[in-house]
Amino acid sequence: MKKSNHEAAEKITFKNLRRLYFFALLTIALTIIVSQFLVQYNLNQQLSDSKIINFSGKQRMLSQKIVKEVLILHYVSDSATAKKTSHLKEVLELWKKNQNALENGSDSLAFPKEKSETLSKLYLEINPIFNKIAQTTDSFLLNLQQKKSASENQKLVQIILENEGIFLSKMNQIVTQYDLEAHEKVTEQRKIEYWIFGFTLLVLLLEFFFIFKPTNKKIERLIAQLLSSEKKALKLAYDTEIISEIKENSVKELKSLNYAMENTLLYCRISPDGSIIHIGEKFAKLLNYTKFSSNKKFSEVLTEDEKEKVNFDRLIFEKQRSGWQGEIKIINKDEKEIWLDLSMVPVMIKKDELELLIVCFNITERKKAQREVERLNLENTTEKINQQKIISSKIVENQENEQNRIAKEIHDGIGQMLTGLKFSLESINLDDREKSEQKIEYLKKLSLDIIKGVRTATFNLMPPELSDHGIVSSLSKLTQELSKLTGKEILFYNKTDFDQRLDSLIEINIYRLTQEAINNAIKYAESSHIIVQLSHSETLLSIIVDDNGKGFDVNSVDKKRNSESGMGLLFMKERIQYINGRVFMNSIPGEGTRITFNIPILK
Repeated sequence: MKKSNHEAAEKITFKNLRRLYFFALLTIALTIIVSQFLVQYNLNQQLSDSKIINFSGKQRMLSQKIVKEVLILHYVSDSATAKKTSHLKEVLELWKKNQNALENGSDSLAFPKEKSETLSKLYLEINPIFNKIAQTTDSFLLNLQQKKSASENQKLVQIILENEGIFLSKMNQIVTQYDLEAHEKVTEQRKIEYWIFGFTLLVLLLEFFFIFKPTNKKIERLIAQLLSSEKKALKLAYDTEIISEIKENSVKELKSLNYAMENTLLYCRISPDGSIIHIGEKFAKLLNYTKFSSNKKFSEVLTEDEKEKVNFDRLIFEKQRSGWQGEIKIINKDEKEIWLDLSMVPVMIKKDELELLIVCFNITERKKAQREVERLNLENTTEKINQQKIISSKIVENQENEQNRIAKEIHDGIGQMLTGLKFSLESINLDDREKSEQKIEYLKKLSLDIIKGVRTATFNLMPPELSDHGIVSSLSKLTQELSKLTGKEILFYNKTDFDQRLDSLIEINIYRLTQEAINNAIKYAESSHIIVQLSHSETLLSIIVDDNGKGFDVNSVDKKRNSESGMGLLFMKERIQYINGRVFMNSIPGEGTRITFNIPILK
C-alpha cells in the first residue's frame, strides 16, 4: 500500500514538473520570437536609413557632376557636344528623381514619407536652391540647343556655381541629420536587446532552480535504480547465454568468411605439384571450371597454350617456398583476354605439408583504361606536333612576307628615289648657278626622303637600342617611332624605373611581343590611344599594353586558330613560353583591350 502511494505521488510530481518544463520552454520561445521581431524590425529601419544616407551622398556627387558637365559644355566645344548634352540631361533627370524620392518618399526604394521636424525644415531650406540649379541647368541646355550666344550661358553658369556650394552645404546637413537619427535608432535597439537579454537570463535562472534542478535529482534516482536492475539482469543472463552466443558468433564468422571468399575473391588452393585442391565459385565461373575438369592442374585451367602451361608450372615449382606476385594475361574459352593481378602465398598446413594459396584480382578494365590513356596521349602528342608544324610554317610564311615587304619598299621607294638622285646629280650644270642651286635644294629634300624611307623599311628589324641600351630604351623608341609613322598617340611609361639588362634572348622576345601587341591594336582594334606600361618586382617583369579600340571576344578568337587574329594570339602564347613567361588577355567589345606579359627575372 505504501509502495503504491509512493508511485502515485511520484507520478503527480513528474506531471507537475512536465507542466513547469513546458511553461519554461514556452516562455523562452516567446522571448526569442519577440526579440527577433524587434531586432528584424529595427534592422529593416536601419537598412532603409543606410540606403537614404547613400542616396543623400549620391545627390552631392550628382550635383558636382552636373556643374562639371555644364562647365565642360560651356568652355570646351568639340564633336562630342551632342553626346555630352544628352549625358547631362540624363544626370539632371536622375538628380531630380532622387531628390524627389528623398523629400517626398518612395515605395519602390522603401523611403519613408514621414520625416522628423528637423529634416522637414532642412528640405524646405534646400528646396529653393535645388529648384534654382535645376531650372538654370534646363535653361542652359535650352540655350545650347538653340545655339544662343555664350554671354547668356555665362550668366547661367555663374548662377549654377553660386548655388552649388550652398546646395552641398545644406545636403551635408541633411546627411548628418540622417546619420544622427540612425545612430539614435541603433542606441534604442541596443537598450531593447539588453532588456530582452536580462529577462531571458532571469527566466533561465528561475527554470534552473525550480525545474531543472529538481528534475535532475529525480532522474539521478531513476538512473541509479535502472543501473542496479540492469546489473542483476546481466548477472542472471550471463551464465546461460554467454556460451551459446560465442558459438553462434563463431558460426556466423565462418559463414561470412566462406561466403566472402567464394563470391567476392578470385582464389584457389593448390598443392605444390600444381593440382587444384579447392577453387572459389567466382574464380571457377571466370575460368569456366567444372567438376568434370577437377583432375586438371591449375596451369591447364588457366590457359590452353602449352608453352604458357610449362612456364606457369615452372613458376609454381620455383616459388612455392618464397611466394610470388605479378600480372598475367590469359585467354579464356570464350576467346576473351583477361588480365589478373596474381599473388601466390605458401601456407604450412601441418609439418612438412605445404599448400599454395592463389589470390587474384581481375584488372582487365584497368588494363583497358591504361591502353586508352596511352592511345589518347599518343593522339595528343600527334596533335601538338601538327599544331607546332602549322605554327612553324606560319612563322616562316610571315618571315618571308616581311622580307618581301622590305624588299618591295626598298625597290619601289628607296630604289626609285636613288635613281632620281643619280639623274639629278648628273644633270647639274655648274655654269648655270641659279638652276644648280635649285637642284641642290631639291636633292637635299630627296635625300631626307630617302633617309626616312630607309628608317621606315628597316624599322621592324633589330633596333640598335636593344643591344646597346636594353629593353626600356628600345620600347621607348618603338612607341615614339610608331606614333610618328601612324599618327596615333602611343605612350610608354616606366612606372618602377626599371634599368636592368636581361638576357639577349629574353629582351628580343619581350620587344617582339610588345611590338606584336601594339601592331594588333593599330591594325585590328582601330584604336587612337595606346599606352605601354612597364613595372617590375624582385622576381617579375610586367608589361601591360592598353588600347581604347573596339575590343573583341577572347574566347571566340581563341577558337578560330586558322584566322589571322587567332594565329597572332597563338604566336604570342608560343613566344612567351620560350622565356617561361605568361600572357593574360582581357578585352571588352566596344571598350578596349588589355594584354599583360609577365616574365620572371632570373638572378
